[in-house]
Amino acid sequence: MTLRDEQGSTIVEFGVCSAVLFMSLFGVIGLCGALYSYVFVSEAARDAARYALVRGSECTGFSDCGITSAQLNTYVKTLAHPGLNTNNLTAAASWSGSVNPTFNGPGNVVTVTVNYNFPLNIPFWPKSGSTIHLSSSSQMVISQ
Repeated sequence: MTLRDEQGSTIVEFGVCSAVLFMSLFGVIGLCGALYSYVFVSEAARDAARYALVRGSECTGFSDCGITSAQLNTYVKTLAHPGLNTNNLTAAASWSGSVNPTFNGPGNVVTVTVNYNFPLNIPFWPKSGSTIHLSSSSQMVISQ
């Protein structure tokens, strides 16, 4: 056996290269999960604003007319897509307008903000286990 024998070097090279490859691959998968979550957060904000605009103080025909921010938060949690942790999901509504600034009556504006803390888990990444804060808001005029 000589010092120039390179037997086994391929395995070592594969081990080093595959660690970088798999870290990159799982990193891309993790960031795609974050993008998926952000699309849900923005969609949930729009859906919640639509839900709130027809459930103002003068609506009829719904069981939850005169919706509050807490009721809207509960509604958003029922929208959760697979793979999302509803414990990390919050929604808040605020009302503003010229009619009565804190009232959810027709003509006022409802603003819904949805927040989600996405858990980022990438193997071999020093900040694995940290979260990415995702937020989106939507604003619509209350119709009833």
